[in-house]
Amino acid sequence: MSDFPTYRGRMEYVCLGCGARFDISELHYTCPSCGGVFLLTDTTFDSLKKTPGAKWREIFDRRAASKNPALRGVFRFYELMAPVLEEEDILYLGEGNTPIVTSAPGLRAELGLNTAYKNDGQNPSASFKDRGMACAFSFLKHLIRTKGWTDVLAICASTGDTSAAAALYASYVGGVIKSAVILPAGKVTPQQLAQPLGSGAVVLEVPGVFDDCMKVVEYLADNYRVALLNSKNAWRILGQESYAFEVAQWYDWDMAGKCVFMPIGNAGNITAVMGGFLKLHALGIIDALPRVFGVQSHHADPVYRYYAADAGTREFKPVAVRASVAQAAMIGNPVSFPRVKYFAEKFEAIGGERSFQVIQVTEQQIMDSMIQANRHGHIACTQGGECLAGAKRAKELGLVSPKETLVLDATAHHLKFIGFQDMYFSNTFPPEFGVTPDPALSNRPEQVITAEDKKRLDAPDYVRQAAQNVVARLGLARK
Repeated sequence: MSDFPTYRGRMEYVCLGCGARFDISELHYTCPSCGGVFLLTDTTFDSLKKTPGAKWREIFDRRAASKNPALRGVFRFYELMAPVLEEEDILYLGEGNTPIVTSAPGLRAELGLNTAYKNDGQNPSASFKDRGMACAFSFLKHLIRTKGWTDVLAICASTGDTSAAAALYASYVGGVIKSAVILPAGKVTPQQLAQPLGSGAVVLEVPGVFDDCMKVVEYLADNYRVALLNSKNAWRILGQESYAFEVAQWYDWDMAGKCVFMPIGNAGNITAVMGGFLKLHALGIIDALPRVFGVQSHHADPVYRYYAADAGTREFKPVAVRASVAQAAMIGNPVSFPRVKYFAEKFEAIGGERSFQVIQVTEQQIMDSMIQANRHGHIACTQGGECLAGAKRAKELGLVSPKETLVLDATAHHLKFIGFQDMYFSNTFPPEFGVTPDPALSNRPEQVITAEDKKRLDAPDYVRQAAQNVVARLGLARK
């Protein structure tokens, strides 16, 4: 007998601009009436309140040990996400359930903060984007099954992680789904470029930055039948809410004294995380909201600028981005800003004005922080460095205390951004980044014996000399 949930909701697209509602039988990305962005809402969500919060905690904790692939990943929180899908629709590639790793004592002592990283780089394509893709592609499978579609092009704009995740999930589903990604030429690391190529996607490059790529795919989505997989796709946002659910579950559903730091980028993830925590709170699964901090580089900081202004004078304005090591966050006109504003207001209505804040950091701080974190056993990407830099800046501003637990988002695996580490260690950053390596954090290989010595010495003497050089370098003592 299947242990799959029996609950089915009734979901609608809701425009944050004009309030118009649309049926989910078609793919919508922006409102046909006003061009606003959508949220997906379950109109029967309030019926879930009949089940006590303690019972929901029991259900989700039990599912964490499920052997059913449809419930092993992000869909173990099925009722809170996309409860219109059937078990056969759900796609599982091992996403979700990423660990939260408490920072080593040495790092916590250096920081004077109680930090931990949620390692979303341990998702299948090595980034958090798999959470959203699992949901978006599951719904796409649902539409293909129910509508009999025979030809679907899945497309996205990306600086790397989105394209990797989209191409991976598209290649797994296969069949009627084909995959294409549009990237900014020269703005994607070789490691990230290799992923969609390896998954068989058609990779197309355009000059410029992410925002330029996004304009192209938006035009395609408005005028052609394609499945857009950027965060304009509200199904992706639903999948990314699982990050919030997992954080709460990791801490036994106790969010008091917790602060969650997220890079903003296109603002989809921070939107999803706030939305997820609000759902948990509405159902009594958590008693308190954590505080959420968005972090932006000073090279791409439109959301920071909005919230830095006095409440009565705020006006959102896109910015021209400059070179940033936090490539996934190098977005001057985030698509999901209306969602951020919407959820921030709801968050602050419950948790107070300090429950949502935005921190600005420098490129130098991002790189120093990434290297510092990984020196102490983390696997943080540059966005993870951005979060740690944000935590340190929040401490400087008196916004956090050592009594709180700071959960930092490592959005991708360190190895995806290894080129920036190489530039840091070799002091080869282009001037536009404004990054000067800290010698105390730099690390380079050292030669202990020359090739000429190897030729000159016989084998025993070569080994002896090389070993003595190692002893001298490391200060080893004899047994």
